[in-house]
Amino acid sequence: MPRLNSDPNLNICPDYADNAFADTRLQLTNENINEAQAIAILKNIWQADNNIAKDQWTRQVEEDTERREHMNRLNEEEQDRLEQDRLEEDEAARKEDHKKNKFKYTSIPQRDVPTQPIVIPSAYATCKLEKGDFVELWYFTNAGLDDAKLKSSVNDDAMIMAALAGGETAWVSAASMRNTSTVVDDQNLPFEDFCQACPCIISAM
Repeated sequence: MPRLNSDPNLNICPDYADNAFADTRLQLTNENINEAQAIAILKNIWQADNNIAKDQWTRQVEEDTERREHMNRLNEEEQDRLEQDRLEEDEAARKEDHKKNKFKYTSIPQRDVPTQPIVIPSAYATCKLEKGDFVELWYFTNAGLDDAKLKSSVNDDAMIMAALAGGETAWVSAASMRNTSTVVDDQNLPFEDFCQACPCIISAM
Protein backbone atom coordinates (compact mmCIF):
# COMPACT_ATOMS: atom_id res chain seq x y z
CA MET A 1 0.00 0.00 0.00
CA PRO A 2 1.44 3.43 -0.94
CA ARG A 3 2.75 5.53 1.93
CA LEU A 4 0.51 8.39 3.07
CA ASN A 5 2.06 11.83 3.03
CA SER A 6 -0.59 13.64 5.07
CA ASP A 7 -2.80 12.89 8.07
CA PRO A 8 -6.29 11.82 6.85
CA ASN A 9 -7.73 12.90 10.19
CA LEU A 10 -7.39 16.45 8.92
CA ASN A 11 -9.36 15.81 5.74
CA ILE A 12 -12.83 17.41 5.30
CA CYS A 13 -15.61 15.70 3.43
CA PRO A 14 -16.46 17.51 0.18
CA ASP A 15 -19.84 19.16 -0.26
CA TYR A 16 -21.39 16.75 -2.75
CA ALA A 17 -24.45 19.02 -3.05
CA ASP A 18 -22.27 21.56 -4.84
CA ASN A 19 -22.71 22.04 -8.58
CA ALA A 20 -19.14 20.73 -9.09
CA PHE A 21 -20.46 17.22 -8.25
CA ALA A 22 -23.60 17.45 -10.40
CA ASP A 23 -22.34 14.88 -12.93
CA THR A 24 -21.29 12.53 -10.11
CA ARG A 25 -24.74 12.75 -8.51
CA LEU A 26 -26.38 12.21 -11.87
CA GLN A 27 -24.59 8.88 -12.32
CA LEU A 28 -26.12 7.61 -9.07
CA THR A 29 -29.68 8.87 -9.49
CA ASN A 30 -32.43 6.71 -11.01
CA GLU A 31 -36.05 5.80 -10.38
CA ASN A 32 -35.07 4.34 -6.99
CA ILE A 33 -32.38 6.88 -5.84
CA ASN A 34 -33.07 10.58 -5.76
CA GLU A 35 -30.45 13.36 -5.62
CA ALA A 36 -30.45 13.61 -1.80
CA GLN A 37 -29.84 9.89 -1.53
CA ALA A 38 -27.02 10.13 -4.10
CA ILE A 39 -25.37 12.85 -1.98
CA ALA A 40 -25.62 10.59 1.11
CA ILE A 41 -24.12 7.68 -0.81
CA LEU A 42 -21.15 9.82 -1.95
CA LYS A 43 -20.57 10.99 1.61
CA ASN A 44 -20.65 7.41 2.91
CA ILE A 45 -18.19 6.28 0.24
CA TRP A 46 -15.83 9.15 1.10
CA GLN A 47 -16.15 8.44 4.85
CA ALA A 48 -15.37 4.74 4.32
CA ASP A 49 -12.26 5.56 2.27
CA ASN A 50 -11.20 8.13 4.86
CA ASN A 51 -11.59 5.62 7.71
CA ILE A 52 -9.37 3.15 5.82
CA ALA A 53 -6.79 5.94 5.35
CA LYS A 54 -6.99 6.80 9.07
CA ASP A 55 -6.23 3.19 10.02
CA GLN A 56 -3.34 3.11 7.59
CA TRP A 57 -2.04 6.39 9.01
CA THR A 58 -2.18 5.03 12.57
CA ARG A 59 -0.20 1.92 11.60
CA GLN A 60 2.25 4.06 9.63
CA VAL A 61 2.86 6.38 12.62
CA GLU A 62 3.36 3.38 14.94
CA GLU A 63 5.78 1.74 12.52
CA ASP A 64 7.69 5.00 12.10
CA THR A 65 7.87 5.39 15.89
CA GLU A 66 9.13 1.83 16.38
CA ARG A 67 11.66 2.24 13.58
CA ARG A 68 12.89 5.52 15.03
CA GLU A 69 13.16 4.07 18.55
CA HIS A 70 15.00 1.05 17.17
CA MET A 71 17.47 3.29 15.34
CA ASN A 72 17.92 5.38 18.49
CA ARG A 73 18.68 2.25 20.52
CA LEU A 74 21.18 1.07 17.93
CA ASN A 75 22.82 4.49 17.93
CA GLU A 76 22.97 4.57 21.74
CA GLU A 77 24.45 1.07 21.83
CA GLU A 78 27.04 2.08 19.26
CA GLN A 79 27.89 5.22 21.23
CA ASP A 80 28.19 3.14 24.43
CA ARG A 81 30.44 0.67 22.63
CA LEU A 82 32.64 3.46 21.28
CA GLU A 83 32.81 5.07 24.72
CA GLN A 84 33.73 1.72 26.30
CA ASP A 85 36.43 1.19 23.67
CA ARG A 86 37.78 4.67 24.37
CA LEU A 87 37.82 4.04 28.13
CA GLU A 88 39.62 0.72 27.62
CA GLU A 89 42.16 2.36 25.31
CA ASP A 90 42.72 5.16 27.83
CA GLU A 91 43.13 2.64 30.64
CA ALA A 92 45.56 0.56 28.58
CA ALA A 93 47.54 3.70 27.70
CA ARG A 94 47.56 4.77 31.36
CA LYS A 95 48.81 1.36 32.48
CA GLU A 96 51.50 1.39 29.78
CA ASP A 97 52.57 4.90 30.79
CA HIS A 98 52.52 3.87 34.45
CA LYS A 99 54.75 0.90 33.58
CA LYS A 100 57.21 3.04 31.62
CA ASN A 101 57.18 6.05 33.98
CA LYS A 102 56.78 4.65 37.48
CA PHE A 103 58.28 7.72 39.13
CA LYS A 104 55.72 9.94 37.40
CA TYR A 105 52.96 8.27 39.44
CA THR A 106 54.88 8.03 42.72
CA SER A 107 52.76 9.58 45.45
CA ILE A 108 54.22 12.60 47.22
CA PRO A 109 53.92 12.30 51.02
CA GLN A 110 52.32 15.21 52.84
CA ARG A 111 55.20 16.40 54.99
CA ASP A 112 56.22 19.71 56.46
CA VAL A 113 59.13 21.67 55.08
CA PRO A 114 62.37 20.37 56.70
CA THR A 115 63.62 22.63 59.47
CA GLN A 116 67.06 21.01 59.51
CA PRO A 117 69.55 20.41 56.70
CA ILE A 118 69.28 17.01 55.02
CA VAL A 119 72.20 14.69 55.73
CA ILE A 120 73.61 13.35 52.45
CA PRO A 121 76.62 11.11 53.18
CA SER A 122 78.93 9.70 50.53
CA ALA A 123 77.79 6.95 48.22
CA TYR A 124 80.22 4.57 49.94
CA ALA A 125 78.70 5.25 53.37
CA THR A 126 75.16 4.96 51.98
CA CYS A 127 75.94 1.56 50.43
CA LYS A 128 77.34 0.36 53.74
CA LEU A 129 74.25 1.50 55.64
CA GLU A 130 71.93 -0.14 53.13
CA LYS A 131 73.78 -3.44 53.50
CA GLY A 132 73.87 -3.14 57.29
CA ASP A 133 77.69 -3.14 57.29
CA PHE A 134 79.97 -1.19 59.59
CA VAL A 135 80.77 2.33 58.41
CA GLU A 136 83.11 4.84 60.04
CA LEU A 137 81.58 7.80 61.86
CA TRP A 138 83.94 10.11 59.99
CA TYR A 139 81.63 10.00 56.94
CA PHE A 140 78.98 11.79 59.05
CA THR A 141 81.22 14.51 60.42
CA ASN A 142 81.33 17.94 58.82
CA ALA A 143 84.55 16.98 57.05
CA GLY A 144 83.03 13.73 55.75
CA LEU A 145 79.86 15.44 54.52
CA ASP A 146 81.89 18.19 52.84
CA ASP A 147 83.97 15.52 51.13
CA ALA A 148 80.75 13.82 49.93
CA LYS A 149 79.57 17.12 48.41
CA LEU A 150 82.81 17.51 46.47
CA LYS A 151 82.53 14.00 45.08
CA SER A 152 78.78 14.03 44.43
CA SER A 153 79.36 14.73 40.74
CA VAL A 154 80.80 11.23 40.27
CA ASN A 155 78.31 8.76 38.84
CA ASP A 156 77.42 6.11 41.44
CA ASP A 157 77.46 3.50 38.69
CA ALA A 158 80.97 4.43 37.55
CA MET A 159 83.53 1.61 37.71
CA ILE A 160 87.10 2.00 38.85
CA MET A 161 90.13 -0.34 38.99
CA ALA A 162 90.89 -1.32 42.59
CA ALA A 163 93.51 -3.50 44.26
CA LEU A 164 92.02 -6.39 46.19
CA ALA A 165 93.44 -8.34 49.11
CA GLY A 166 96.05 -10.70 47.70
CA GLY A 167 97.41 -8.22 45.18
CA GLU A 168 94.82 -8.83 42.45
CA THR A 169 92.99 -5.99 40.68
CA ALA A 170 89.36 -5.82 39.60
CA TRP A 171 86.73 -3.39 38.35
CA VAL A 172 84.49 -2.29 41.24
CA SER A 173 81.78 0.33 41.74
CA ALA A 174 83.11 3.75 42.67
CA ALA A 175 80.34 4.01 45.26
CA SER A 176 81.66 0.93 47.07
CA MET A 177 85.19 2.30 47.53
CA ARG A 178 86.40 4.59 50.27
CA ASN A 179 89.22 7.11 50.31
CA THR A 180 91.51 5.68 52.97
CA SER A 181 93.78 8.72 52.86
CA THR A 182 91.18 11.02 54.46
CA VAL A 183 88.95 8.71 56.53
CA VAL A 184 89.62 8.81 60.29
CA ASP A 185 89.01 5.60 62.24
CA ASP A 186 86.47 5.81 65.04
CA GLN A 187 89.05 5.37 67.80
CA ASN A 188 91.00 8.35 66.46
CA LEU A 189 87.98 10.58 65.92
CA PRO A 190 88.05 13.78 68.02
CA PHE A 191 85.24 14.14 70.55
CA GLU A 192 83.93 17.23 68.76
CA ASP A 193 83.63 15.29 65.48
CA PHE A 194 82.03 12.40 67.36
CA CYS A 195 79.34 14.77 68.66
CA GLN A 196 78.76 15.99 65.11
CA ALA A 197 78.58 12.51 63.57
CA CYS A 198 76.18 10.79 65.99
CA PRO A 199 73.02 12.84 65.19
CA CYS A 200 73.83 12.68 61.47
CA ILE A 201 74.26 8.91 61.28
CA ILE A 202 71.09 8.40 63.32
CA SER A 203 69.20 10.66 60.91
CA ALA A 204 70.63 8.82 57.89
CA MET A 205 69.70 5.46 59.35
